[in-house]
Amino acid sequence: MFLLLGPLLNFASGFFWEPDSQGITAGTLGALSCACWLVGLLGLYDRLRAAAPRYVAVAVPLTVFAAVGGVAFGVQSIHEGLFGASHATTIELLDQHPFAAWSLYWAAGPLFPLVLFGLGAALLRLRAAPVPVGVLVCLGALAFPLSRITREPTIAHLADLLLLLPFLYLGVRALTDRTGSVARTAGADTGRPGEPVAGR
Repeated sequence: MFLLLGPLLNFASGFFWEPDSQGITAGTLGALSCACWLVGLLGLYDRLRAAAPRYVAVAVPLTVFAAVGGVAFGVQSIHEGLFGASHATTIELLDQHPFAAWSLYWAAGPLFPLVLFGLGAALLRLRAAPVPVGVLVCLGALAFPLSRITREPTIAHLADLLLLLPFLYLGVRALTDRTGSVARTAGADTGRPGEPVAGR
C-alpha cells in the first residue's frame, strides 16, 4: 500500500505548487509522500534482500537519509507559506546555516533520486520486474531533480508521472503477491535472474 501512497502523494503535490514556493499544501503532501515511500521501499528491499543482500545493505541507510532530506524540503515549503517567504529567500537564509543546509538539504535531499535510480538499475540487473518498470524508475529518478531545480510545474508533473507508473505496478503486485520473496534463484546477487519482484 505504501508503495502506492508514496508516488501518488508526490504526484498530487505538484498540482498545489504556488508561484514563488511549493506552498503549505504541496509541502505537506511532499513530506507525507517521503514517509510513505520510505515504508514502501523498506518493504521492497526486504523482498530483494535474498537476491541482492549487498545492494540492500547499502540502499536501506541511504534511503532513510534520503527520506529525511525529502521531509526537510517539505517542511521548508510549509514554513515558506507560514511566513510568506519565497523559496529564493529561504535558500538565502538557509545558506547562513551551513551545517543544517548541507546535512539536511544539499546532502540528504539529492540522495532521493539517486536511491530511486539505484533501485531501477537493481530491478533491471536482477530481472526482478519487467524491463519497462526498471527503465521508468530510472527515467523518473533522472527527471525528478530537474523538475525541482527548474521549479517548472509541467516538468514536475512529467517527472512525477514517470515515477508513478512503475510504482503503481510494483505496489499493486506487492499487494497481490503474498510470497514475500523476490528472487529465489541462488546467487541472484551475482547477476543471475530471479523471480520478479511482484510476481509474474
